[in-house]
Amino acid sequence: MAQWMHMTQLIQYLPGPTVNDLYPSNSFPIEVRHFLADWIEKQRWEDFVLEKVEQEGQAKILLDQIISMLQSMAQENANVVEKMKLLQISRSMTIFQQQPLQFGVMVRDMLRKEMALLRAHPTVVSSPQYPQCRESSFSNMQDVDNLVFKVLEVQELRQTIHQVQEELNWERQNYESIGNGLDSSTEIQKLQTHIQQLEYKVKAMATKRFQLLKECVDCLDQCQTRLISRLKVWMWEQHKATIGHPFDDNLNVLQTWCEQLLGVNGKLRQELMLIGEPIPELQERLGQLLQVLIQSSLVVDKQPPQVIKTQSKFSTTVRYLLGEKVAPGKPVVLKAQIITELQARSLGNVPSDNVGELINNTAILEHNTASKSTCATFRNMSIKKIKRADRKGSESVTEEKFALLFSAEISITGCDTPYRIQMISLPVVVIVHGSQDNNALATIIWDCAFSEPDRVPFVVPERVPWRLMCSTLNSKFTSEVQTQHHLDQYNQHFLAQKIFDKPDFADDFSNIMVSWAQFNKEVLPGRTFTFWQWFEGVMDLTKKHLKTYWSDGLIFGFIGKQHLHLILKDRPNGTFLLRFSDSEIGGITIAYVSATENGGQKIQNIQPFTKRDLEIRSLGDRIQDINHITFLYPDYPKHKAFHKYYTEPQHPPSGGYIPVSLQTKVGMDAGAAALSESPHNAVSYSMDPALSVSNMVSHAGSALSESPHHAVPYSMDDTSVTLVPSMAPHAESPHNAVSYSMHQFQQPFSPQESITQDQMETTASPGVDFNPNSPVVFPHDMGTGDNMDLVLDTLLKNLGP
Repeated sequence: MAQWMHMTQLIQYLPGPTVNDLYPSNSFPIEVRHFLADWIEKQRWEDFVLEKVEQEGQAKILLDQIISMLQSMAQENANVVEKMKLLQISRSMTIFQQQPLQFGVMVRDMLRKEMALLRAHPTVVSSPQYPQCRESSFSNMQDVDNLVFKVLEVQELRQTIHQVQEELNWERQNYESIGNGLDSSTEIQKLQTHIQQLEYKVKAMATKRFQLLKECVDCLDQCQTRLISRLKVWMWEQHKATIGHPFDDNLNVLQTWCEQLLGVNGKLRQELMLIGEPIPELQERLGQLLQVLIQSSLVVDKQPPQVIKTQSKFSTTVRYLLGEKVAPGKPVVLKAQIITELQARSLGNVPSDNVGELINNTAILEHNTASKSTCATFRNMSIKKIKRADRKGSESVTEEKFALLFSAEISITGCDTPYRIQMISLPVVVIVHGSQDNNALATIIWDCAFSEPDRVPFVVPERVPWRLMCSTLNSKFTSEVQTQHHLDQYNQHFLAQKIFDKPDFADDFSNIMVSWAQFNKEVLPGRTFTFWQWFEGVMDLTKKHLKTYWSDGLIFGFIGKQHLHLILKDRPNGTFLLRFSDSEIGGITIAYVSATENGGQKIQNIQPFTKRDLEIRSLGDRIQDINHITFLYPDYPKHKAFHKYYTEPQHPPSGGYIPVSLQTKVGMDAGAAALSESPHNAVSYSMDPALSVSNMVSHAGSALSESPHHAVPYSMDDTSVTLVPSMAPHAESPHNAVSYSMHQFQQPFSPQESITQDQMETTASPGVDFNPNSPVVFPHDMGTGDNMDLVLDTLLKNLGP
């Protein structure tokens, strides 16, 4: 079933219609492919051709076998929903009984299409996967059920042997009585024959019982091996979930499986004891299987954070899958300790060297009857201090991996001796300052993405092919942003160009090896940050401020300037696209086509908007503000594409207040806009986008006091945010339109020079507190003439409320 194992990896990336066409629900649903995967792939479907009518008999045999297997699965399935589904599928497939050859060709074509899809997507199926794919829980439990039936057969055989043995004992006693009291040779001979038959029967049944016991132990061994493999798959998928892979954290099925195998083991040990004669081989095997099962049933259900800051609280939960079988009495206390990578490689012994001090590192194993789970939850654990190992070369503290070791001594009902159980967490990186978080996360991402199953803790390759790195970045980005919009081929190619520093390379990067150093040790050429630091900044910005824009396909995202010029060079003026900043961490910029002075065209990039900028004013509103960008690449009208992201205009409040709004201006637009509205009294100031809104108002007040009658424009290279009154009656007056924008001013603000002595004596509050959501107050009797000194004095007096 190797082909189906690869398909299960690929299906999650295929569009729904493709999957539906491949496995049509009305003729060959995906459940048939899943449940009968091994059997299907062993048959010779390639031989079937519609023109060869002589093959119809063979096709009918295969069709009947499929229907029969589905019906058998349905009858043996305890789940009512699954049972009805399987019966419905088996009935629907009877439509092919009139044309079985058509059915054979359909399955042949399906397998061919699967192979074609697997060849077309080698990146997905070649990524590291656990060697044994998750099998159907239904088929696994079916094996356990068969094992339980075998054990019942052993028990019934023992009871039969006991009855025959009792009959034999009785006949022997009769023989002795007959021999002493009777002289009939015929009757004695008949009794002897019967005794011999009973002895033979007892011996034959004893031999059969031994054979059945051996088969049961073999079957138990196989089922337990598959169980432990499934537990490893669960842990592997939990590990991969860090980089966005799908993960089902439900452990209930595995817990039921563990409990059933423990019960079978106990019954088989009991049967061996009842034989009377010891069978050391089987007893030893059962003892080993019991120990492995008890020790393998401890699972870290909720992993601790993989980047842990010292002196910070964190939680984790450990679950014991045999919790209901724990012997009553003394509570089971789990202890946690932190271990190094070297200690994790030798878990046979309890680590003697304490490398860190954990606070609140013990928890009691408690059973929850509602969820039927037995867990120990460490709610307020903390690493007080950590002891670092000697580092090699340029290795950083954020590259050093630790783990939490959970251990306890446990007694199981029906077992004579207690067992020591232990389990380690996924690797963690311990940091002492928040500034180390980004680099520590890079270590964890590399570990989760490129570690091999059943590795020596916590070995990872130093280099990996770009196709694996690219797949990891895509998974991490989509899961972190929580979007279904994946990185397209242009995004992926640009990321490769960036990490390899090959902006002119147009060929396929798939098999070029990328190193850990290129990922997060070496800074990018001409930058002060690494590739991961830059990429993580983009993820964080998108997650917090751009998720819906990205999901709607409005952001082009990762694109180089050469590709940008290539696609925009022939577009009309005003065409723009949104791209992540190449030179700044966590920034998004607008690239647009504009006219040159000689009538030509040029492509310009607006200063990137960061998280702080978008907290002040959203991206949609900023795009609405900038009038000379009109069409989103390739030709979508701006207002149609971004309309739902525009903030609704404020309604004029009562009480004479004028609402204030922020507007984004590009280059000299802020000054030009203000001058065009009021050639004498409009005051425009360029802005440093890093300044806050409160700085904006204080600077504006300063400028107003310095020059009440004349516009004072300041040059600006990129963007500014302008604070403008938006109430219609005052906006109509050219003398009252006041435009504010932020910048560092050339002269200090001196409020004493612009406020008279009378005003200082009558003003209620000496300072001005600004709330960006509060409107500016204008009294009803405020004049609209040219006496700007009086207007400004009144304005400053009323800014306080």
